[in-house]
Amino acid sequence: MKPTRDKQPASKLAGRDQARQAEGERDGGAEHEAFAAPARKKGLGGKARSAESPLQANSGSFLDGQLLIAMPGMSDERFARSVIYMCAHSAEGAMGIMLNRPSSVRNFPELLEQLRVIDSAERISLPPAARDVQVLSGGPVQTDRGFVLHEPAGNWQSTLRVRDLIGLTTSKDILEAVGRGEGPRRLLVTLGYAGWSPGQLEHELSQNAWLTVEARDGILFETPAEERLPAAMELLGLDFARLQDEAGHA
Repeated sequence: MKPTRDKQPASKLAGRDQARQAEGERDGGAEHEAFAAPARKKGLGGKARSAESPLQANSGSFLDGQLLIAMPGMSDERFARSVIYMCAHSAEGAMGIMLNRPSSVRNFPELLEQLRVIDSAERISLPPAARDVQVLSGGPVQTDRGFVLHEPAGNWQSTLRVRDLIGLTTSKDILEAVGRGEGPRRLLVTLGYAGWSPGQLEHELSQNAWLTVEARDGILFETPAEERLPAAMELLGLDFARLQDEAGHA
């Protein structure tokens, strides 16, 4: 199986320039409407990536809105036992958000401070719902940048509409709204995303590295992160522990 690489899909933002793809290209700074954690913060660094957002116009085809479930034989430890929600998939590449791995950032208020949305004195004034938002590791690409998967999609400055009611937003305005208790009804927050270059995900699927199944909103927004893998497997009528055992005896 070809390992999943830290590459951005060669995609386009709706109405924006084509994303840069040169290997080793350095990040010249976050787009003015996107939120990114300061690189100097411990646990939020990593290799510099392109400043362009990975979001692309939704083609309504391929695996958009599906779940990828890593098979027990996944050789890339970064994705072992992972469940990924696919946000964009086309002939130009793919990107998704990992749903079941906690981030090094302990909680949402800490993230808001690091992104300078609030200062430490404002923590106490955050509504309870905002204080309880968990921050997940969305994948190994652009780990200093935040992504909010939410329902309803709403009208934010930089949003990819994955499905009719579900959006993926990278603009700071959504975090500010959540901090005021005015954000989307259901959401999850990640740092980083998972990306595949053209043809790479298709190759991995042909090597049986992933299972795929239609996503359910309940898994995205209501199921605890640590329960999303068995919940996703249940959609297929499978048990991950048994599948893992069978793979070990193959």
